Amino acid sequence: MRIIIAGGSGLIGSALCSALIDHGDQVTILSRNPAKVTGLPAGTMILQWDGKTIQNWANEIQHTDGVINLTGENLSGEKFFPSRWTRTRKERLLTSRENSGMVLSKAIELAGKRPEVFVQASGINYYDTQSNAEATEETGPGDDFLANLSKKWEASSEAVESFGVRRIVIRNGIVLSKRKGALPLLLLPYKLFAGGRLGTGKQVYSWIHMDDEVNAILYLIHNQNANGVFNLTSPEPVTNDEFGRTIGKVMKRPHYFPIPGFALKIAFGEVAKLVIEGRQVVPKRLMELGYSFLFPTLNLALKDLIYKP
Repeated sequence: MRIIIAGGSGLIGSALCSALIDHGDQVTILSRNPAKVTGLPAGTMILQWDGKTIQNWANEIQHTDGVINLTGENLSGEKFFPSRWTRTRKERLLTSRENSGMVLSKAIELAGKRPEVFVQASGINYYDTQSNAEATEETGPGDDFLANLSKKWEASSEAVESFGVRRIVIRNGIVLSKRKGALPLLLLPYKLFAGGRLGTGKQVYSWIHMDDEVNAILYLIHNQNANGVFNLTSPEPVTNDEFGRTIGKVMKRPHYFPIPGFALKIAFGEVAKLVIEGRQVVPKRLMELGYSFLFPTLNLALKDLIYKP
């Protein structure tokens, strides 16, 4: 297949690009800064785009079988520790998601030949974090900043469905990778023998191993019966306290030193919600479709991520 990935140089995009190339697919990455993109496999084509206007990159759409939209400014920022959600940052978080979905939809509308499938990224922040009930794809949305951001992110590319393109929306959980993302930050205190629960420790972390994230996306792309919303999370979410205890067990480190939620709010502001709030989300539709997880349990996932070369 010929695949375009918008946001293909990010954490998920680069792993997905490598998997596609390994499978013999042709991959084109859309990047705002092509000169700064490194680490992608040989054979990957990189095109310049600004994420909001039709440019030369749009000519590739008519030669493409699938488009994957992973664009969106990182919720926690680009530094190791989270960046505060100022008004300006919140606007960038929204526009970076909305603009890319809309311009990709426009390019598909104008294409002489349209792709067969479109994958739209979103997040499990779509669901209400104040609810203790298990969330499936049929569960309604929340009404806070993150939930509304996810709703607008998903809606940005909805138009492609009216053009006859099969659209898949992936609501990603906490994607665990040893390279970047949440896991290195969560592992740090345990490396320093200072690990413990964050906040109450009762908030549920709905996580997924990077290998399952990538394999699930490929599974959905190639399954003609796959359309609509899919939660990309492990079938076994855990509380923050359980997450930390499992890290401690795998790393043989203590899990004794809690960090109060108010301290995290003082240090990082509203962005602290990403770690002190959570939601029990399960991949109901993905499992019904027959996907088999490589790492269904956190213990297996952490052993692979921490100790595998």
